[in-house]
Amino acid sequence: MTQHLYPMMIDLTGRRCLVVGGGTVAERKVASLLAGGGDVVVVSPSLTSGLMDRFRAGEIECRLRPYRREDGEGCFLVIAATDKEAVNRQVYEDARARGQWINVVDRPDLCNFIVPSAVRRGRLTIAVSTAGASPSLAKEIRMRLETEYGPEYEVFLDLLVEMRKRIQSKVDDTRLRYRLMGELVQEEWIRLCREDPERARRRMEEWVDRNILEEMAVAADSAAGISG
Repeated sequence: MTQHLYPMMIDLTGRRCLVVGGGTVAERKVASLLAGGGDVVVVSPSLTSGLMDRFRAGEIECRLRPYRREDGEGCFLVIAATDKEAVNRQVYEDARARGQWINVVDRPDLCNFIVPSAVRRGRLTIAVSTAGASPSLAKEIRMRLETEYGPEYEVFLDLLVEMRKRIQSKVDDTRLRYRLMGELVQEEWIRLCREDPERARRRMEEWVDRNILEEMAVAADSAAGISG
């Protein structure tokens, strides 16, 4: 029977994350963990120049030596990204014994979570996973999605946040709030965000204010009709 993984997004803010390995793969994993707010410690006898730069800048903690079992104490999740099978397996065994989240790169059988291939556009994250069956296929799908969901989606979502606040400050009716926000999710707005973000903001503000006034007028007429 095929196992289906449970998809979720995790807030790593302030959580200690261990990366064992100092090569290019480890560097990519560290970047992702930092982007998620993780408090990252790297254990490796050597580091890429990129990791060394992060260390010197105080972005990560580094232990420039081979892995030790105690390195994982107190960590929320662990990633093993070395080129040594024995070390990766030891990291896995230690993390599993502590009940931690553990990912061993390119070894889905030594993982209890899989890192998906992801498209990120600001607040938008689209994750693709094949449960470790084919990372190459996940990457291919991700590249297609990157073409379909361009930078305009970052602009669009930022504007939706602004409009939500605007609507919430002026509209008490939750059903009307929901309807107005739903009507903003239209292809024409996305197109305008791609062509002219500032114009999109002005048009959205005008649209929201106009529709709120129209709804208030309808509600007032209805109330007058009932009272009459």
